Amino acid sequence: MARMKRLVAPKFWRLEKKKSTWTVAVRPGAHKKFESIPLQITLRDILKVVETGKEARTVINSGEILIDGRAVRDHAFSVGLMDVVSIPKIKKYYRVLPNKHGFGLIEISESEAKLKLLKVMNKKTLKNKKIQLNLHDGRNLIVAKDEYATGDSILVEVPGMKIVEHVKLAQGSMILIFEGKDIGTSGKVKEVVAQARGEKKVLYEVEGVGDETIKDHVIVVGKNKPLVTIGG
Repeated sequence: MARMKRLVAPKFWRLEKKKSTWTVAVRPGAHKKFESIPLQITLRDILKVVETGKEARTVINSGEILIDGRAVRDHAFSVGLMDVVSIPKIKKYYRVLPNKHGFGLIEISESEAKLKLLKVMNKKTLKNKKIQLNLHDGRNLIVAKDEYATGDSILVEVPGMKIVEHVKLAQGSMILIFEGKDIGTSGKVKEVVAQARGEKKVLYEVEGVGDETIKDHVIVVGKNKPLVTIGG
C-alpha cells in the first residue's frame, strides 16, 4: 500500500492528524498529488459513508463505487476536479469541486451525475486530420471538427464521453477558479489578456467587483450560468 505521513497530507483531506502516523497516498494519475483525494479517504473522512479504512477498501473492491460512471476498485485512486463519485447502492452522488480550503465534494442529483465538465488543456492534429483534445483529467477525446480552443470546456455524458455542450473561455462566460489564492471563487469573464511571456490572464468580476487570475487556474463552467452545480 502506498503511504504518506498524515502530517503532510492536505488539510482538505480532513484527517485526524494525531490518530496515527501514516495514511494512504494518492496513486499517481490524472490529478496532481495535492489537488486530489484518495478514494478511501473520500469515503471515510469526507463523505463519512464508512467508518474505517478496511470498510472503505471492502466497499471499493466490491465495485460499489463509480467514478464518472465506471466502477473503480483502487482505494488509492485519485479523485479530483469535476470528478463524479456515485454510490448507487445508497443512491448518493457527488461532484469534486474547489473551495477556499482546497477541494471537497458536494451532493448532486442522479441525473446530474451523468454529466461532467472537462477543461481542454491542449490539442493536436492527428494524421487523418481529426483533432485530439487533451483534457484536464488525463483523458483524450477525438473530435471531427477543429472548433475547440485550449482553455474551453466541454460538457460530456459519462461514462460514454459524448459531448453535450461546448463553452468557450470568452467575455461573459462563467468561470470557477481551482488553483491559487482565489481558489473556489466563481465569476464572469470580462477579458482574456495575453502577456509578454505567452501566458494569459483572465480579468473577471464577482458581483460587480473586478479581479484577475491566470488562465491556467480557471475552468469555464457555463455561458450565462453554470452547466453543473458548483456550490452547495
